[in-house]
Order: sequence, then structure tokens, then C-alpha cells
Amino acid sequence: MTLHRREFLWKNGGGFGALALLDLIRRESGAGLATSAQQPHFPGHAKRVVYFFMNGGPSHVDTFDPKPALVKHHDQPYHGKLDVGSNERPVGHLAKSAFQFSRHGESGLEISELYPHLSRHADSLCVIRSMHCDAPGHGPGLLQMNSGSILLGHPSLGSWLSYGLGSMNDNLPTFVVMSDPRGGTRAGTACWSAGYMPAIYQGTLFRGSGPPLLNLDNPPGISTGRQFQGINLLSKLNREHLGSRQEDSELVARIKSYELAYRMQTSAVTAVDIEEESEKTKEMYGVNHANTEIYGRQCLLARRLLERGVRFVQLYSGGAGNATSWDAHTNCIQNHKLHAGETDQPMAALMTDLKNRGLWDDTLLIWGGEFGRTPTSEGKGKPGRDHNPYGFSTWLAGGGVKGGQAVGATDELGFEAVEEHCHVSDFHATILHLMGLDHHQLTFAHQGLDKRLTGVEERRILRQVL
Repeated sequence: MTLHRREFLWKNGGGFGALALLDLIRRESGAGLATSAQQPHFPGHAKRVVYFFMNGGPSHVDTFDPKPALVKHHDQPYHGKLDVGSNERPVGHLAKSAFQFSRHGESGLEISELYPHLSRHADSLCVIRSMHCDAPGHGPGLLQMNSGSILLGHPSLGSWLSYGLGSMNDNLPTFVVMSDPRGGTRAGTACWSAGYMPAIYQGTLFRGSGPPLLNLDNPPGISTGRQFQGINLLSKLNREHLGSRQEDSELVARIKSYELAYRMQTSAVTAVDIEEESEKTKEMYGVNHANTEIYGRQCLLARRLLERGVRFVQLYSGGAGNATSWDAHTNCIQNHKLHAGETDQPMAALMTDLKNRGLWDDTLLIWGGEFGRTPTSEGKGKPGRDHNPYGFSTWLAGGGVKGGQAVGATDELGFEAVEEHCHVSDFHATILHLMGLDHHQLTFAHQGLDKRLTGVEERRILRQVL
């Protein structure tokens, strides 16, 4: 059949348009998934997040919440309503901090000597000293700080942001996690799980040491063209298989992960290659020093991922055991010297780098653990501290945050929050607000309910932070 020129152009033009439309549909649907960038509920200050997670529970009275009363009452027995710690351990004697606090910056924010590098950014930090959570144990505490619930099966903060705001890139994951090479958390992968959401929103785990991603190169004898043909065939078969299983989010996630993995073979190779960085930059992050090498590489890699459109990067400090994490039951002094020393310079370097590269104003930085630690020792003369969910510190910095201040307070000894109480869900509501999301409106339908990160109880935004 002979086609006139106009008919030929119309039919073929329509075909090209259909291809573009098909790609848009694929991005926006896929069993109800919305993965491309979406508009926030209102203009937010921040577009991306770095979450410095101190696994094990850092001591607030040794880092960001100085307590002169502990010096006065050091080594005296504690008698109060909180006389039993976690795991039914008896509360020991009051213990002053072994670390000197000093005022820093124009704001005079008090920070422990554990953080000589970070303290140079004192005027950028908003320390929340009145945090409290519902769980004295590591597993539930980790779950709540990451997902808002002490129970398994709920989406993590990174998943909620991926769901609510979508991706800013096509060739890298939206949500990246880097764990400590000494082991994962007590709650395992649930800390970055998508829970009841489609699996596409879960975090992608990069290795904590060595090459962040394996198998980026094709096997010998497999050309790029041949691999592309294989991926196309696999995608076609998977989508035919998906036809009768539209509600299978795990299958959708697997299909998308194959496609993303193919695209990452070119984009990720560049993104994770920190050898492109100057020696001056690597020195700034501490990559060339044994104690800061691992976290320094992770922070530098985080900056490279942020530059390329990754939405949420979570960096874990602390392994699985007491000694390898911040869980300082035995010797809080040595424990915190070790872990603060590993993370201080890299975190400060990332902050400096973000400021120098114009990324500071729209990047939100979060620091904290699953809870704090008691202002008492675990026995007379013993330098360990127990878990404390009743009052502890976190900090925020960057996009939309008013720095150089401390919000809220614990009592004079540092046992529990007494001013401007900030529950974990209040903390999450504030983070969502900084990202342009209303925690009431950000919902996901599950089992007949509109689920929220902040739960069913009414939560508040800490306006002093903004």
C-alpha cells in the first residue's frame, strides 16, 4: 500500500509520540508507582537529605547537652523515679562527662570536645535537646527512629520521602544506605525497608567499605549491545508475567531494579569513583587516615550522589556489637572517643563541601541515634552508660533550619525531657515540613486505612527549628 507523505508523517509521528507516552506511563504507573519527581505539598526548603545515624545510641550528656549538675553530684547515688534502666539494669551512680564542653561560633552553642571539626559549624547546627521515644531497646528504638513505629512492617523515613517526592534522577537509586562494615543494626534491613509500600521505595544498600557496588562491569565476552538485547527480552517476559499479577509490588520492584541496574552500569561507575577527587578533597574528608577512612569515603560518596540527584542518603556509624557501635555499656569514654573520632572530620568536611558547592541551602542534614544514654554509670566507678529513651539529643542543619541554637531541654541531670518535648514523630513531622510535605496529607492506603509516618496521634512541628 502506498502512503502519501502527510499520511506517512502522521502515522509515524504518532508512533514516536506513543513511544514517549509509553515511557511516561511506565515511569508513572507500574502497579500504581510514581517514581519520577513530584511536586511537594508546598514549597519546601530542602530537596535532599543526609542522615548521619549513630547506631547504638550516643550519650547526649557527653556530646551536645552539658550538665554542670553532674559535676557537682558526681559519683553520688541517684534516687529518683527513673531508677531502673533498660534491660532491668539498676541505675548506678551519677557520672559527670569526661569531656569538656565549650561555646562555639557567634551563637555560643555548647559542644563537647569530642567534635573539634564539627564545632566549627556550630552556627549551622540546631540541636534538639528534648527528644524522647517509646522504646528502651535497640531493635524497637531503631525501628521507631527510622519508621515512626516500634513494630516491624512500616516504611522508613527514606521510603516516605521517595514515595512523597519521587526521584530526581533516572540512573541512580532515590534512597541509598551505607552501613558500617563492622555489621548492620540490631533491626537489620527493616531500618530502610519500604514496609507495606511497594518495594520500589526501599533503600538500596551500598557496601560500607571497598567498592560500594559490585558487578558494574559486564562479564568477558558480553558486549553492551548484547546485554541490552538481554535486558529488553527479560523486561518483556517480566512484564508479561506481571500482567496477571498487578498487585505484586515485589515483582514490579524486581523489574525496575533490573532496568535501573543496567542504567547504573554507566552512571554509577562515575558516581562512586572518588579517585576522581583531588588529594586536597580526600584529605579534607579524612580518606587518607585509618580512623576516618571509612566514614570519610562514605561522606564523600554521599556528596557525589547528592550532586547526581539521589534524594536520601543514610550513613550508619557503628556495627552490630556493643564495642563496635555507640552502645557504651562498658566504657562510654573510650567508646565515644573512638566513634566520634571516626565521624567528626568526615561530617564537617561534607558540610563545608555542601556550602562551597551551593548545595547547602536545599540539603537537610540529620544527626542522631535510636536514643541517648543515662547520666549515671552502670555501677560505682564504672564508666559505662545505659540506654536512655526519656531524654536525648539530635541535631538538624542545612535547608530551612535555623542554626546556632539549642531547642528544648532535659532536667538538670539529663535524665528526661522537660522543656519543648519532642517525640520521634514530632521530629519526623518537622523533617517532612522542611521537605515541603504536610505530615497529615502524606498518606498511603493500607488495609483500609490511610497510614502516616507520624501515626494517628496529633503531632507538632517544632517551629523554633525553622
